[in-house]
Amino acid sequence: MRSSGLPFFPWGHGPWRGTGGSLDPEMKAFLEENTEVTSSGSLTPEIQLRLLTPRCKFWWERADLWPHSDPYWAIYWPGGQALSRYLLDNPDVVRGKSVLDLGSGCGATAIAAKMSGASRILATDIDPIAGMAIVLNCELNQVNPFPILTKNILDLEQDKWDLVVLGDMFYDEDLADSLHRWLKNCFWTHRTRVLIGDPGRPQFREHSIQHHLHKVVEYSLPEATRQENSGLTTSTVWDFQP
Repeated sequence: MRSSGLPFFPWGHGPWRGTGGSLDPEMKAFLEENTEVTSSGSLTPEIQLRLLTPRCKFWWERADLWPHSDPYWAIYWPGGQALSRYLLDNPDVVRGKSVLDLGSGCGATAIAAKMSGASRILATDIDPIAGMAIVLNCELNQVNPFPILTKNILDLEQDKWDLVVLGDMFYDEDLADSLHRWLKNCFWTHRTRVLIGDPGRPQFREHSIQHHLHKVVEYSLPEATRQENSGLTTSTVWDFQP
């Protein structure tokens, strides 16, 4: 079941704080049976993740046969790869700081922040199954699970964070507009630094947020990631400076 775009789950799930002991045993078994542990083909071979790969049954099945909400958490998207690589290579960006990973997906960027010494982390994704997958990925990388929120954080009162990271979130115009407003408020209210990872999708390139971005670093994507993402060849980390 290959995903060619990057849609988003319906909002509205409740909060969920992940700990290894809270995982539903049947769901844990399902995830372990239908994903593959891999660290190859991405920008961060240091991080192991449970992902959907061509060796998984559901990679080849019709999408409607997957019995849960679409597993976008099971793809390591290129924007997230760039952010994770940057944090691993530049630990001073997060060391001793509080980090919010917005739209965490597989949790790789939050895990990279943890590996690099972040003092407080919150991963957010509106799919509770993503929250469970993040806990499994924490265990794979021998990092203590951090809190996970499965609620639309854009609708909640903003907390103070030293750094907000988000990758691959600018794929829908309405969502992009909402994110832009939320991030501006976060920046001006709390002086929060915001780093955005994106491989150059049209919805991001053509959005007005481009007027407030400073390029931090651009990475050439591994061949496997290029093939899974319609031939996108690079992914960039941007510093949002409204």
